[in-house]
Amino acid sequence: TNWPSTSPSQPNTNTITDYSSIMMRLALLAALVSAAAGFSSFTPRNLVATNNGSNLSMKIYDWKRRTADESALHEEEFTLGNLRPAPGARKRKNRKGRGISAGQGATCGFGMRGQKSRSGRPTRPGFEGGQQPLYRRLPKFVGRPTGPGHEKEIFNLIKLDDLNGAAEGSTVNFDSLFESSAVTKSKHDIHKVVVGRGDFTAKGVTVQAHAFTKAARDAIEGSGGKCELLSKTTNAVLEA
Repeated sequence: TNWPSTSPSQPNTNTITDYSSIMMRLALLAALVSAAAGFSSFTPRNLVATNNGSNLSMKIYDWKRRTADESALHEEEFTLGNLRPAPGARKRKNRKGRGISAGQGATCGFGMRGQKSRSGRPTRPGFEGGQQPLYRRLPKFVGRPTGPGHEKEIFNLIKLDDLNGAAEGSTVNFDSLFESSAVTKSKHDIHKVVVGRGDFTAKGVTVQAHAFTKAARDAIEGSGGKCELLSKTTNAVLEA
Protein backbone atom coordinates (compact mmCIF):
# COMPACT_ATOMS: atom_id res chain seq x y z
CA THR A 1 0.00 0.00 0.00
CA ASN A 2 1.33 3.42 -0.97
CA TRP A 3 0.69 5.71 1.97
CA PRO A 4 0.19 9.32 0.95
CA SER A 5 3.07 11.57 1.85
CA THR A 6 2.40 14.01 4.60
CA SER A 7 4.37 16.83 6.03
CA PRO A 8 4.62 17.60 9.74
CA SER A 9 2.78 20.81 9.23
CA GLN A 10 -0.16 19.18 7.39
CA PRO A 11 -1.06 15.67 8.77
CA ASN A 12 -3.17 13.35 6.61
CA THR A 13 -6.74 12.92 7.92
CA ASN A 14 -7.20 9.44 6.37
CA THR A 15 -4.16 8.04 8.20
CA ILE A 16 -5.42 9.25 11.57
CA THR A 17 -8.87 7.76 10.89
CA ASP A 18 -7.45 4.33 9.95
CA TYR A 19 -5.22 4.26 13.03
CA SER A 20 -8.15 5.15 15.29
CA SER A 21 -10.34 2.43 13.83
CA ILE A 22 -7.63 -0.20 14.33
CA MET A 23 -7.22 0.78 17.98
CA MET A 24 -10.98 0.68 18.56
CA ARG A 25 -11.18 -2.83 17.06
CA LEU A 26 -8.36 -4.07 19.28
CA ALA A 27 -9.98 -2.59 22.38
CA LEU A 28 -13.34 -4.12 21.48
CA LEU A 29 -11.76 -7.55 20.91
CA ALA A 30 -9.99 -7.42 24.30
CA ALA A 31 -13.24 -6.45 26.04
CA LEU A 32 -15.11 -9.37 24.41
CA VAL A 33 -12.42 -11.87 25.43
CA SER A 34 -12.42 -10.69 29.06
CA ALA A 35 -16.22 -10.72 29.24
CA ALA A 36 -16.40 -14.26 27.87
CA ALA A 37 -13.79 -15.45 30.37
CA GLY A 38 -15.67 -13.88 33.27
CA PHE A 39 -19.10 -15.18 32.23
CA SER A 40 -18.12 -18.83 31.82
CA SER A 41 -17.74 -20.90 34.99
CA PHE A 42 -15.65 -23.46 33.10
CA THR A 43 -12.65 -21.30 32.26
CA PRO A 44 -9.07 -22.42 31.61
CA ARG A 45 -8.29 -21.91 35.33
CA ASN A 46 -10.00 -25.26 35.93
CA LEU A 47 -7.68 -26.95 33.46
CA VAL A 48 -4.49 -28.23 35.06
CA ALA A 49 -1.83 -29.85 32.95
CA THR A 50 -0.61 -33.16 34.32
CA ASN A 51 2.06 -35.58 33.32
CA ASN A 52 -0.25 -38.59 32.95
CA GLY A 53 -1.67 -37.41 29.66
CA SER A 54 -4.90 -35.93 31.09
CA ASN A 55 -5.63 -32.22 30.76
CA LEU A 56 -8.50 -32.14 33.30
CA SER A 57 -8.24 -32.21 37.09
CA MET A 58 -11.59 -32.21 38.89
CA LYS A 59 -13.58 -34.10 41.47
CA ILE A 60 -15.71 -37.06 40.53
CA TYR A 61 -18.96 -35.89 42.08
CA ASP A 62 -18.77 -32.15 41.38
CA TRP A 63 -21.10 -32.12 38.36
CA LYS A 64 -23.49 -29.72 40.10
CA ARG A 65 -20.62 -27.35 40.79
CA ARG A 66 -19.33 -27.56 37.20
CA THR A 67 -22.70 -26.77 35.63
CA ALA A 68 -23.59 -23.98 38.07
CA ASP A 69 -23.32 -20.34 37.11
CA GLU A 70 -20.80 -18.85 39.54
CA SER A 71 -20.03 -15.70 37.60
CA ALA A 72 -21.61 -13.48 40.28
CA LEU A 73 -19.65 -14.94 43.21
CA HIS A 74 -16.83 -12.43 42.87
CA GLU A 75 -19.12 -9.47 42.22
CA GLU A 76 -21.78 -9.51 44.97
CA GLU A 77 -21.16 -8.79 48.63
CA PHE A 78 -22.08 -11.61 50.98
CA THR A 79 -24.49 -10.70 53.77
CA LEU A 80 -26.72 -12.68 56.12
CA GLY A 81 -29.53 -12.31 53.62
CA ASN A 82 -27.84 -13.85 50.58
CA LEU A 83 -25.67 -16.58 52.12
CA ARG A 84 -26.31 -19.96 50.53
CA PRO A 85 -24.44 -23.26 50.36
CA ALA A 86 -22.31 -24.12 47.35
CA PRO A 87 -24.02 -26.16 44.62
CA GLY A 88 -23.76 -29.84 45.47
CA ALA A 89 -22.77 -29.25 49.11
CA ARG A 90 -26.18 -30.16 50.54
CA LYS A 91 -27.18 -33.78 50.15
CA ARG A 92 -30.63 -35.25 50.63
CA LYS A 93 -31.11 -37.59 53.56
CA ASN A 94 -30.94 -41.30 52.84
CA ARG A 95 -34.51 -42.67 52.98
CA LYS A 96 -34.42 -46.37 53.80
CA GLY A 97 -37.16 -48.86 53.08
CA ARG A 98 -38.87 -46.74 50.40
CA GLY A 99 -38.29 -48.77 47.25
CA ILE A 100 -35.57 -50.80 45.57
CA SER A 101 -34.44 -48.03 43.25
CA ALA A 102 -32.50 -46.28 46.00
CA GLY A 103 -30.57 -49.41 46.94
CA GLN A 104 -31.82 -49.26 50.53
CA GLY A 105 -35.31 -50.70 50.11
CA ALA A 106 -36.89 -53.76 51.76
CA THR A 107 -34.07 -54.83 54.12
CA CYS A 108 -32.65 -51.27 54.30
CA GLY A 109 -29.11 -52.48 53.72
CA PHE A 110 -29.05 -54.89 56.68
CA GLY A 111 -29.39 -58.09 54.65
CA MET A 112 -31.92 -60.90 55.04
CA ARG A 113 -30.32 -63.16 57.65
CA GLY A 114 -28.10 -62.95 60.66
CA GLN A 115 -28.17 -61.43 64.12
CA LYS A 116 -27.50 -57.91 62.88
CA SER A 117 -30.54 -57.97 60.60
CA ARG A 118 -33.03 -58.53 63.45
CA SER A 119 -35.13 -55.81 65.00
CA GLY A 120 -33.94 -54.18 68.18
CA ARG A 121 -30.35 -53.77 69.25
CA PRO A 122 -28.67 -57.12 68.51
CA THR A 123 -25.68 -56.71 70.83
CA ARG A 124 -24.86 -54.50 73.79
CA PRO A 125 -22.26 -51.73 73.55
CA GLY A 126 -18.72 -53.06 73.91
CA PHE A 127 -19.57 -56.60 72.79
CA GLU A 128 -16.93 -58.01 70.45
CA GLY A 129 -18.48 -61.32 69.43
CA GLY A 130 -17.36 -63.32 72.46
CA GLN A 131 -13.67 -62.43 72.51
CA GLN A 132 -12.19 -60.53 75.40
CA PRO A 133 -13.53 -56.97 74.98
CA LEU A 134 -11.37 -53.90 75.15
CA TYR A 135 -12.68 -52.69 78.50
CA ARG A 136 -11.58 -56.00 80.05
CA ARG A 137 -8.23 -56.13 78.27
CA LEU A 138 -7.12 -52.75 79.63
CA PRO A 139 -5.33 -52.75 83.00
CA LYS A 140 -7.08 -51.36 86.05
CA PHE A 141 -5.09 -48.98 88.21
CA VAL A 142 -5.70 -48.28 91.87
CA GLY A 143 -6.60 -44.66 92.42
CA ARG A 144 -9.45 -42.24 92.09
CA PRO A 145 -12.54 -44.02 90.78
CA THR A 146 -14.24 -42.87 87.61
CA GLY A 147 -17.80 -42.90 86.41
CA PRO A 148 -21.05 -41.31 87.57
CA GLY A 149 -20.77 -39.71 90.99
CA HIS A 150 -16.96 -39.57 90.87
CA GLU A 151 -16.36 -37.06 88.09
CA LYS A 152 -17.56 -34.07 90.15
CA GLU A 153 -18.73 -33.36 93.66
CA ILE A 154 -22.50 -33.48 94.12
CA PHE A 155 -23.77 -31.51 97.10
CA ASN A 156 -27.08 -31.49 98.87
CA LEU A 157 -28.28 -27.88 98.71
CA ILE A 158 -29.46 -26.05 101.82
CA LYS A 159 -31.28 -22.81 101.02
CA LEU A 160 -30.96 -19.75 103.21
CA ASP A 161 -34.72 -19.49 103.74
CA ASP A 162 -34.57 -22.93 105.41
CA LEU A 163 -32.60 -21.28 108.22
CA ASN A 164 -35.21 -18.64 109.06
CA GLY A 165 -36.68 -20.73 111.87
CA ALA A 166 -33.37 -20.94 113.78
CA ALA A 167 -33.09 -19.02 117.06
CA GLU A 168 -30.67 -16.16 117.36
CA GLY A 169 -27.20 -17.27 118.50
CA SER A 170 -27.83 -20.97 117.77
CA THR A 171 -25.68 -23.35 115.70
CA VAL A 172 -27.35 -24.79 112.63
CA ASN A 173 -26.30 -27.73 110.45
CA PHE A 174 -28.09 -30.29 108.30
CA ASP A 175 -28.80 -32.64 111.21
CA SER A 176 -30.46 -29.93 113.31
CA LEU A 177 -32.49 -28.75 110.32
CA PHE A 178 -33.63 -32.32 109.63
CA GLU A 179 -34.71 -32.81 113.25
CA SER A 180 -36.76 -29.62 113.12
CA SER A 181 -38.35 -30.74 109.80
CA ALA A 182 -36.97 -27.66 108.02
CA VAL A 183 -35.41 -29.89 105.33
CA THR A 184 -36.06 -33.40 104.05
CA LYS A 185 -33.66 -36.32 103.98
CA SER A 186 -30.84 -36.33 101.44
CA LYS A 187 -29.01 -39.07 99.56
CA HIS A 188 -25.80 -36.98 99.56
CA ASP A 189 -23.50 -36.78 102.57
CA ILE A 190 -22.00 -33.37 101.85
CA HIS A 191 -24.06 -30.20 102.07
CA LYS A 192 -23.75 -26.76 100.52
CA VAL A 193 -25.52 -23.58 101.60
CA VAL A 194 -26.91 -21.54 98.72
CA VAL A 195 -29.19 -18.52 98.34
CA GLY A 196 -32.84 -19.56 98.15
CA ARG A 197 -35.89 -17.96 96.62
CA GLY A 198 -37.12 -16.43 99.87
CA ASP A 199 -35.60 -13.74 102.08
CA PHE A 200 -33.06 -14.61 104.78
CA THR A 201 -34.34 -13.26 108.11
CA ALA A 202 -32.31 -15.22 110.72
CA LYS A 203 -29.99 -13.15 112.90
CA GLY A 204 -26.69 -14.14 114.49
CA VAL A 205 -26.75 -17.86 113.61
CA THR A 206 -23.69 -20.07 113.19
CA VAL A 207 -24.08 -22.22 110.08
CA GLN A 208 -22.05 -25.40 109.61
CA ALA A 209 -21.75 -26.90 106.11
CA HIS A 210 -19.23 -28.43 103.73
CA ALA A 211 -19.41 -25.52 101.25
CA PHE A 212 -20.89 -22.05 100.94
CA THR A 213 -21.58 -19.89 97.95
CA LYS A 214 -20.17 -16.38 98.07
CA ALA A 215 -23.63 -14.79 98.14
CA ALA A 216 -24.79 -17.10 100.95
CA ARG A 217 -21.68 -16.40 103.03
CA ASP A 218 -22.12 -12.65 102.59
CA ALA A 219 -25.79 -12.87 103.62
CA ILE A 220 -25.03 -14.89 106.77
CA GLU A 221 -22.14 -12.70 107.86
CA GLY A 222 -24.07 -9.56 106.99
CA SER A 223 -26.81 -10.50 109.47
CA GLY A 224 -24.33 -11.05 112.31
CA GLY A 225 -23.88 -14.79 111.78
CA LYS A 226 -20.85 -16.99 111.20
CA CYS A 227 -19.96 -19.69 108.64
CA GLU A 228 -18.07 -22.80 109.73
CA LEU A 229 -16.60 -25.09 107.07
CA LEU A 230 -16.82 -28.84 107.78
CA SER A 231 -14.52 -31.61 106.57
CA LYS A 232 -16.03 -33.72 103.80
CA THR A 233 -14.79 -36.96 105.38
CA THR A 234 -14.92 -36.46 109.17
CA ASN A 235 -17.49 -33.61 109.45
CA ALA A 236 -15.10 -31.84 111.82
CA VAL A 237 -14.98 -28.04 111.83
CA LEU A 238 -12.09 -26.86 109.68
CA GLU A 239 -12.40 -23.09 109.96
CA ALA A 240 -14.71 -20.56 111.45
